[in-house]
Amino acid sequence: MTESQARHAALRDNARMIDSSRYPLLARIDSPADLKRLLEDELPRVANELRTYLIESVASVGGHFGAGLGVVELTVALHYLFDTPRDRLVWDVGHQGYPHKILTGRRDTITTIKKQAGLAPFLRRAESGYDTFGVGHASTSISAALGMAIALQRRGDRRKVVAVIGDGAITGGMAYEALNHAGGIAPDMLVVLNDNGMSISENVGGLDRTLARLRAGEAGESGPHPEALFEELGFAYSGPVDGHDLPALLRALRAVKDKPGPQLLHVVTTKGKGYAPAEQEQIEYHAVGKFDPVLGVAHSAGKAPTYSDVFGDWLCDMAAADPRLVAITPAMREGSGLVRFSREHPDRYFDVAIAEQHAVTLAAGLACEGMKPVVAIYSTFLQRAYDQLIHDVALQDFDVTFAIDRAGVVGPDGPTHAGSFDLSYLRCIPNMLVMAPADENECRQLLTTGFRHDGPAAIRYPRGGGPGVTIDPALAALPIGKAEVRRRGRGIALLAFGCTLAPAETAGAEFDATVVNMRFVKPLDEALVLELARTHEMLVTLEDNATAGGAGSAVGELLAAHGIEIAPLQLGLPDRFLEHATREQLLAEAGLDADGIRRAIRARFPRFASSLRNAV
Repeated sequence: MTESQARHAALRDNARMIDSSRYPLLARIDSPADLKRLLEDELPRVANELRTYLIESVASVGGHFGAGLGVVELTVALHYLFDTPRDRLVWDVGHQGYPHKILTGRRDTITTIKKQAGLAPFLRRAESGYDTFGVGHASTSISAALGMAIALQRRGDRRKVVAVIGDGAITGGMAYEALNHAGGIAPDMLVVLNDNGMSISENVGGLDRTLARLRAGEAGESGPHPEALFEELGFAYSGPVDGHDLPALLRALRAVKDKPGPQLLHVVTTKGKGYAPAEQEQIEYHAVGKFDPVLGVAHSAGKAPTYSDVFGDWLCDMAAADPRLVAITPAMREGSGLVRFSREHPDRYFDVAIAEQHAVTLAAGLACEGMKPVVAIYSTFLQRAYDQLIHDVALQDFDVTFAIDRAGVVGPDGPTHAGSFDLSYLRCIPNMLVMAPADENECRQLLTTGFRHDGPAAIRYPRGGGPGVTIDPALAALPIGKAEVRRRGRGIALLAFGCTLAPAETAGAEFDATVVNMRFVKPLDEALVLELARTHEMLVTLEDNATAGGAGSAVGELLAAHGIEIAPLQLGLPDRFLEHATREQLLAEAGLDADGIRRAIRARFPRFASSLRNAV
């Protein structure tokens, strides 16, 4: 059975048939073709059923929540009026995509979303023909839709192309690059701006003020009309229209559906619409775990701090100690642990919206003038600012600290959000200091080390919690480039980077192996690695990063440079995109749990492993 067949089989096994007595219209909709058979005056009832079904489904399993509730009517209207999937419907930020999935043949499997072998958390071409473009990162829809429109029109194909950009994605610079290009060449395409005033947090910046004026119906008595922003770029602007008024929405879409040239329809929605707690607490209900829809999300007391919490506390403590510290986030205040800092130091906190490139170069400019910026960013989002990281920070050797969250496997959010490559793409950059803490306390220490280092420094740490060690409140730095020997053994030396230390210690005890907490990917503790190579028969490197070009490669390069003929066993993430599952499932799949390490050692060194007294 192929991987695709296995996934479809798992989906069938986990399907939950809809209750047709509670959802009489939605139960009849297996595709948009079924939706089109309904009378137009039945559509508000469809929307009501869809919203209730979405609340019930996400509450039972968890997932992205508020954004989907906000686009229920818009999703119904688009699939009712356009000939999907022949007409190309491109969604931005897949948070909006749950109602779309439900109406396009995935209704009965929506409760498998984010689970291993279940539906993808975002839109994915391989999952459905209705998912015309894969999404995960923001601000991509207009560029993708423009490319489709150009290709279709070059071959005389009259099908429609619609981009739906929302949940803050319009704040990303890439969206304006696409608007600028589209306005210059004037293809037939429609951009639907789903304006809910939010990304995860509230939208920020001058554009948000412009959209707020449009939402308020201001006519620009002394100065240009707000809609001129889009019209001067070459788009015919219409709206704003209430995105929860289905008749008005259908009229507005019909009015622009067949117009030539670039069209922009401004639709105003409410994130969390139809579920009172989500409307009132839009940030909290952006994404949720399993909850009781009657009681709402439960708040757990006394939970262990996550790595994001450790970073947030460190940031506030270091800010109190050094007035030069400023913090920057590209619209990830909550996810990166910046809520407390934003409240305590509002004048030193910069949310730049969904603009990773700008975030990094802004930090470089701040460093130019003697500030000490800390860029709090997910590993997967730092990829979007790689040129700025190299040219604007590292090349000029600026003193910028990168706190890189969600490194390694991230779990249910899947491959679009995995931080699988940062060690590879960071360690090849000159001037970079690259660190991977093994636990919460070491994370605090390495953050201090990086901040006090005079130059660019990156500290990468995983999603969620660590092993639960006690955190020393001191702002103590560690010696740069020095690893820590956790266990002295014989024969085999396990060199663990970051969160792989805990399973390495378990396997190391069984094999009576030496276990090292490497801490630093760049610079390596070269003296220790060379000493271990001389005193051990086998070296094993472990990292939750792609093995290609990662920390293990750094060890191999060092040995080769010194003419040491030991080929280390490099354990890490495989050369493929790992699907969504829990972090534990993904680490096991990659062979980075204790069992996987044990199997890999025995497979590579069978004669040596079988002779060890303590091997099990």
